[in-house]
Amino acid sequence: MKIVLKNVHLLNPEQNLNRKCDLLIENGIITKIGSLKESEVKDAAVHNFEDKYCVPGLFDMHVHLREPGREDEETVVTGSDAAAAGGFTGIACMPNTEPAIDSAEVVRFIKEQSQNHLVEVYPIGAATLKRKGEALSPMYELFEAGVVGFSDDGVSIKTAAILRHAMEYAGMFNVPIIEHCEDESLANGVMNEGINSTLLGMPPIPALAEDLIVMRDIMMAEFTGSKIHIAHISSKKAVELVRQAKKKGIKITAEVTPHHFTLTDDSIKTFDTNFKMNPPLRTREDVNAVIEGLKDGTIDCIASDHAPHSIEEKEMEFIYAPNGIVGLETQLGLALTELVHKKHLTIEELVMKLSINPRKILNLPVPIFSEGQPANLTIIDPDIVWTADISKFKSKSKNSPFDKRLLTGKSIAVISKNKMFYEDKFINLNI
Repeated sequence: MKIVLKNVHLLNPEQNLNRKCDLLIENGIITKIGSLKESEVKDAAVHNFEDKYCVPGLFDMHVHLREPGREDEETVVTGSDAAAAGGFTGIACMPNTEPAIDSAEVVRFIKEQSQNHLVEVYPIGAATLKRKGEALSPMYELFEAGVVGFSDDGVSIKTAAILRHAMEYAGMFNVPIIEHCEDESLANGVMNEGINSTLLGMPPIPALAEDLIVMRDIMMAEFTGSKIHIAHISSKKAVELVRQAKKKGIKITAEVTPHHFTLTDDSIKTFDTNFKMNPPLRTREDVNAVIEGLKDGTIDCIASDHAPHSIEEKEMEFIYAPNGIVGLETQLGLALTELVHKKHLTIEELVMKLSINPRKILNLPVPIFSEGQPANLTIIDPDIVWTADISKFKSKSKNSPFDKRLLTGKSIAVISKNKMFYEDKFINLNI
């Protein structure tokens, strides 16, 4: 099948590429970039994407697919469908499944489930057996099976000794330890500690719980010389700690979620459990610090922390409801609305944080626009105004605080692995 993308704004900061042109794609391969002759577009499906950006396929390095174990909430396929709808051609799935991703069998199972999908799925292995923090997982076996990083996801690696050994092993493979930074002894609450937790009478979680583990992990990264990646950073102090660590040359990277640069703990006054997450929503001061961290490069990438939960679980008293929200289908829209259109980031900087940097952190190849290369791309309309609607989500779960939120900008098509997602349909290009 021949596909022509007419008048696209081809953008790839990694290639220093920023131009308006046409793309000819045949059976999933880019065969020509530039002005196309009439003979070259004959028998092709032509899509006019005037004023739309064509960027390297977006990548989300922090996604929960729930399979195996909680297929009622999400599966590898439904999560990948949600990713494609959100503009992503690749995702990394976290190991808090049941059983955890702590064996080669589970890694192979996930990869098999995803092999025929447009979206490439890369498992993150558990750093310790069953994510209990007591003994290392078979890290070499997991790496050989295809994991691209290690994490105990949902909790910090329990002790400094286990963290040291995990980082030393991960350093041999040159992959990161991805840390959920939270001191469990301080994290017995349900929302950020501050004025709002006092007013609402809610058990609090101080930002200090995050800051202490970020500091520990930075020191361990400096000691071992291995890579550490701070997941879903949310506090002002943690951002500053990462900033200073980078200045010292420590191998540290960090991600932030859209909800942590768009929402504050004022939202908890509604008692809507879709605003309950971990780390919790923090103050406007923290949000401003996170945005500044994105602007100056302290925070390397944006990730959804897509965390599906059933309606029954979320429709409980706030104290008892689980943490987390779905985010794959709103992530790009929120980033464009809150960061690009408000002049915090350029579109080029956003592409770095949503496509290029996540892959670099995980040692994955960055898609490039070159004749003879596989097409792995996302088409973005930066100006389309739309309303997030959970009833139309591809995800099995609907736990989003952004339902009915007006957003500006979204993905309108993705192409990868000889497949295209366009106008709410998957199209096989290898025909």
